[in-house]
Amino acid sequence: MKLINAKIHTMDDNDTVIKNGYIVISEGKITEVGEMENNTNNTDDVIDIQGLNIYPGFIDAHTHLGIFGDSVDFEGADGNEDTDPITPQLRVTDGINPLDGYFQEAVRGGVTTVMVSPGSTNPIAGQIAAVKTYGKRIDHMIIKDPAAIKFALGENPKSTYNDKGQSPITRMAIASLIRETLTKAKKYYSDKMLFLQNNSKYDMPEYDAKYEALIPLFKKEIPAHFHAHRADDIFTALRLAEEFDINAVIVHATDGHLIYEELKDECVGILSGPILTDRSKPELKNLTPASPGILSKNDIPTAIITDHPEIPIQYLPLCAAVAVREGMHESAALKSITINAAKICGIADRVGSVENGKDADLVIFNGEPLDIKNKPVSVIINGKIVYDFL
Repeated sequence: MKLINAKIHTMDDNDTVIKNGYIVISEGKITEVGEMENNTNNTDDVIDIQGLNIYPGFIDAHTHLGIFGDSVDFEGADGNEDTDPITPQLRVTDGINPLDGYFQEAVRGGVTTVMVSPGSTNPIAGQIAAVKTYGKRIDHMIIKDPAAIKFALGENPKSTYNDKGQSPITRMAIASLIRETLTKAKKYYSDKMLFLQNNSKYDMPEYDAKYEALIPLFKKEIPAHFHAHRADDIFTALRLAEEFDINAVIVHATDGHLIYEELKDECVGILSGPILTDRSKPELKNLTPASPGILSKNDIPTAIITDHPEIPIQYLPLCAAVAVREGMHESAALKSITINAAKICGIADRVGSVENGKDADLVIFNGEPLDIKNKPVSVIINGKIVYDFL
């Protein structure tokens, strides 16, 4: 397939915009991108875009898509295993329903990739996966699994286990449980490595699914995603990450704009949002849609998120538009739902920009994507047109 006569917003590191360009797609990948005057590739399958805007498919870096079902209650609520506060062994892909109606809504909104996370009732909740939004079988939609481990601080674990009359019901206990688990998991990993290096001298530790799931954190293959709203919870997350030498990403960071000077020195990614919601609990009292703009202007890696179903996923571009209205630069807002989101989530080798070798995930607009009046006229995922009004 070849798309011609398109205005291509690559979202690459140079913010390249090709005013009249073409894209060649083969076997689900982008194989050529360039100016029309340099177009020498011949193919029978040509689509004339007629000057419309092409962007990389949008990325929502924190959702619960498909694990809290559309229009159902307990039957479709598979995001929180709140019978045990420590559940890193849980794989979110075992709970995702790709036939949930919101996957189609995501596609129609131009969202082609999502990070699907367990919920936030548990201090350690489980494994996050990066998946595409088109397909019927989750195994065929995965970009990276696991892509991160979900941790949660603050009011959600407190209220969940207070209602059960068991620990943790304080922030101290939440951090203590996380610290105890990571300490034991690190010892488990160390013992396992000693055995692999010298199996005549050391014994293999007895298999433990919880500790096994945490090993990729210590190997820095994936980060810890810390649900944290309040400033002190954000700093607790950073303290734990430093103590155990693991990479951290802060999810929500509602107070992030209040501590941007401290965050600048941390080189930590922020998944900011949801910003189109109410202050439904005390730790959201400082909620403002200006936050992602303040963070990005201070060179803090920032992605805008919906936290679907908190905000329906198709409104991800609307969230970015509101951030622009509240002071965020338009280019930064677009990057926050494309390449910056991909970089923070460790999937920028596959998605996030229109470049050779990346997945052919594209969204086509007749106008600007952050204009509330506009919606995609066509969406391509893995080189396949999955939504088309052209």
